[in-house]
Amino acid sequence: MNTFQLTFLFFITNMKKHEKLKAEQTDLERISEELKAATFGLEHIMREIGQIYESCSSVKKNKKDLQFDLSSLPSVAVEMMISGLPLELMDGDAAHVPVIWISAVLDKLIQKLGDRRVFVLSVLGIQSSGKSTMLNAMFGLQFAVSAGRCTRGAFMQLVKVSDELKSQMNFDYILVVDTESLRALELAGRSTRHHDNELATFVFGLANMTLINIFGENPSEMQDILQIVVQAFLRMKVLKLNPSCVFVHQNVSDVTAGEKNMEGRRRLQETLDDMTKLAAKDEVCDAECFSDVIRFDVQNDVKYFAQLWEGNPPMAPPNPKYCENIQELKKSILSHASRSHGIMLTHLKDRIKDLWEALLKEQFVFCFRNSLEISAYRKLETEYSKWSWSLRSTMMEIENKLHNKIENEAIHEVEGTDLQRELKKTSEEVEKSMSELFEEDTDAEILIQWKISFEMKIKDVQKNIVRETKRKLNEILQQRDLKKTIESQRKHHENTLYEKSKELALKLKHKSNDEETLKKEFDLFWEQYVKKVIRDTDGIKDIDIMRDVREILSDVYGSVPVDHRKECRNVFTVPSYGDYVQLKKTIGFFFSLSRSVKEKRMYGLSREDETQIRSFVSDVAQQTDRMIQSFNISKIGYNISCIQQLTDYIKARQTEHQERQMRYLFKNEFFMILVLSICKRANEMITDQHRLFREANDPVIYVEKQREEYYRIFQKYCHGATSTFIFGEIICQKLKEPIEQSVYKKTYRDLTDEMRSNCESLNGNRSKLEKHILKTLAEEEDFDKYMNYIHNPRDHFKSFIRDEVSRYITDKFSVSVLRKMKENIELLQQKIMKAAHESTEHVQVNSGDVGLWLKSFTQQLSDVLIFSEKDLRAVKLSGADNCKLLEDVIRKELTAIMSDISSRLNGKTFPANLDYKFRPDELLFDHFCQCCWVQCPFCKATCTNSIENHHGDHSVAFHRMRGINGTYYHSTNNLCADICTNLVASRQYLDSPNGRFLYRDYRTAGGVYAKWSITPDLSELPYWKWFVCRFQTDLEKHYSKTFEGSGKIPNEWRKYSKRDAIESLDQCI
Repeated sequence: MNTFQLTFLFFITNMKKHEKLKAEQTDLERISEELKAATFGLEHIMREIGQIYESCSSVKKNKKDLQFDLSSLPSVAVEMMISGLPLELMDGDAAHVPVIWISAVLDKLIQKLGDRRVFVLSVLGIQSSGKSTMLNAMFGLQFAVSAGRCTRGAFMQLVKVSDELKSQMNFDYILVVDTESLRALELAGRSTRHHDNELATFVFGLANMTLINIFGENPSEMQDILQIVVQAFLRMKVLKLNPSCVFVHQNVSDVTAGEKNMEGRRRLQETLDDMTKLAAKDEVCDAECFSDVIRFDVQNDVKYFAQLWEGNPPMAPPNPKYCENIQELKKSILSHASRSHGIMLTHLKDRIKDLWEALLKEQFVFCFRNSLEISAYRKLETEYSKWSWSLRSTMMEIENKLHNKIENEAIHEVEGTDLQRELKKTSEEVEKSMSELFEEDTDAEILIQWKISFEMKIKDVQKNIVRETKRKLNEILQQRDLKKTIESQRKHHENTLYEKSKELALKLKHKSNDEETLKKEFDLFWEQYVKKVIRDTDGIKDIDIMRDVREILSDVYGSVPVDHRKECRNVFTVPSYGDYVQLKKTIGFFFSLSRSVKEKRMYGLSREDETQIRSFVSDVAQQTDRMIQSFNISKIGYNISCIQQLTDYIKARQTEHQERQMRYLFKNEFFMILVLSICKRANEMITDQHRLFREANDPVIYVEKQREEYYRIFQKYCHGATSTFIFGEIICQKLKEPIEQSVYKKTYRDLTDEMRSNCESLNGNRSKLEKHILKTLAEEEDFDKYMNYIHNPRDHFKSFIRDEVSRYITDKFSVSVLRKMKENIELLQQKIMKAAHESTEHVQVNSGDVGLWLKSFTQQLSDVLIFSEKDLRAVKLSGADNCKLLEDVIRKELTAIMSDISSRLNGKTFPANLDYKFRPDELLFDHFCQCCWVQCPFCKATCTNSIENHHGDHSVAFHRMRGINGTYYHSTNNLCADICTNLVASRQYLDSPNGRFLYRDYRTAGGVYAKWSITPDLSELPYWKWFVCRFQTDLEKHYSKTFEGSGKIPNEWRKYSKRDAIESLDQCI
């Protein structure tokens, strides 16, 4: 065989061996799983007994018919504990503490022994670190031991204190809690860090003292878990836990090496203090060192153990030194215990219940490995905001450049691939930045777990902005043809004025020194022409949006008058939609919700219905905003058909919404108020856009604006100026408006970038923006603004951004805005003169004429200015043949134009000189608010996902009281004072259209509930508690209900001041 054949044969043989080995490994894993599943012991029997007891206890039916007395089951467990057998405290397979069962067992134990005082001792450690062996040796217990993971969950065992020790101790029993191994290899696939963190925090919080068992001298394996424990304790301040701990280093070769051990203690202390500071910083607490959270003395609470065996088992004898170490540790524990009063059994029962419920409310923190991981994730979110803004900012530049080319008829179609190609450089820079963060950052090892998800988010952002930009540019392409008639009429007037003023100048050339006569003759000519324009053309009139809306609504519903009362209602702020719908009844009749209070309670809209309608209203408003932008009114003008399109769209959406659900129908009044509210909100924007269109296109206004320019041309002709000179003047005159618009657009984009860096409220992500919104609301204490924020968060965000931008421009106008404007004016002047000079050289090289010069000049500026050959098409170029002179004229006149633009800059006119869609507030709103706006079905907190129509569940950083949005208890007038994050951990019931469900099983209710992931991480946020107390009267008046009965506001909420409320935002966001 040749070399190739041998190599190939070797490769095939190796592949077969590898496949065989893989198959054998799979079989071994399967056998291992079967062995584990087949394991059966006393703990499994007791677990089943506990589950039977809990199940039967949960059933409210009469239990007299049962053949067995359930109350005797806890007694069995008590007898076991008294006999010295361990009892399962936490189910290791389900990671669940059966609180009802454990409470019943402890109640029986109290009946049997009395309410004794116990000292709780727990142990934590990595797999095979000798935890159970150590406890067995120390107290003569019977915890299971073997290689690998034996203990699963947590077990407790009573150890009676001898009579001779009772005189020294303040308790009667030691309750020893043994736990399963943490970070076990065999459970890596199905046991999560969440479970280990939760278990560690539970046993740490339960115990008076915890032994932290470490194999060897390096505590790094336990360090991550301890960080989570510390952070969880900082969050669970309400439990007032005061645990202590002792570190036990097992299998240390030289336990007598004092200097080495001293150095080890010093490093351990530093490590523990550093992680505590990190956790305290994240939770905004004043803890400086580990002992501030968990009692610990590094000199006395660190023990070093020798190896258990002398040599290799099974023939090796036990190491006497290990036994001595065990005895020393036992003395240390008893010494600590003698200074402790332990805990009464009744209090222990309450502590188990309170601690477990607190853990259920702290799901967020257990999802992370340590405090550093939480900090790293928040850093990643901040960077993500920068990456997405970088892409969006670049796309704005691309959009502006292509917009200019479209207007100049330099391009006739826009493809997504073109936009992606233009965005490629920035996209690669973002990818490089992401790669550096995930690979080179100091927290790279932590960040890497989120790499794929954030890469997908960035791809979604890029895809969305490409799609949206393509849509806008294609709309501009379509509207370009619609504008041709308007532009044709305007150009006709320009050309006529040019020719007429030139003819008049030639007639009066002999009177060129008589300025008074020239002015008089020109004014007479101008007035006659303006009269002709007024006579021959219809001027563009002012508009009345709301009049057009009323007219269209009257045509649709002729018999329903659109009265002033309806116009005053706002569909976005009504407390309930009950008055605007009819509920369907199963037998085919409808129930109007404008009935008696009793009927309303029986047949009223459910919370889900209200949420569904409000979400529908918000989405329609969002889509109509986009429609109005797409009308491009500033370029093609307003027509009543715009309102007709809006009403048709709203009607279609309403019909579609009604067809998707079967519980209610909208009344005609709802449609009218929805249309009126949307149009009233858009009134200012449409009117402002129409003003810009009218100023640019109304013949009379436009002609009057050109008067001074044409008088200058007239004067120049009278004084014998050449055609080249006049042509240069006309070019500059035509450039004036495009230059002004380009400078404004560029300055706005620069300002937007600056605000993203320097404006405190706008320089982060959406969560940070919301924090500033909430702070501002608290500082202003304006109830109406609060209601707008709660019921129409998207509108409030937009309003807040607009106010922040306006304030920034006003405050920074002289030092920043004016400077940027002048820089952009100078930059644009350089680009225009460069284009003029290169066009002159192009003509000289190609022996061309002024026509070639103009073509070259406009092409070079096509992506900078909206300026093309067609703007000068009707101007006769006869006699204009000196391209060098043309360049000189443009240089001179351009300087004057730029000076004029600069002189007219001020804080009042600056924002009004550009279309809405180019203004910084709109650009920032697009960045921050093209995201998810779905509200929590319970408390109306808004989902914080930064992707619109995102995959996966909705979620929010913190929730609030349900009564804030008008939710009240069934069959009462009492507003709810509870928080949905508490409810989902409770046994209370939720009434939904699909039936009655436990709040903790809210997802099974389907509909909007199934799409939310609600965790109670920040339910103790004082902000909304302060709000409810501060605005209690306003809320009760607004919703016509009260905070009484079940909804009575707890007295402890009233202790929070406005300062506490604002400071709590910094702790949570």
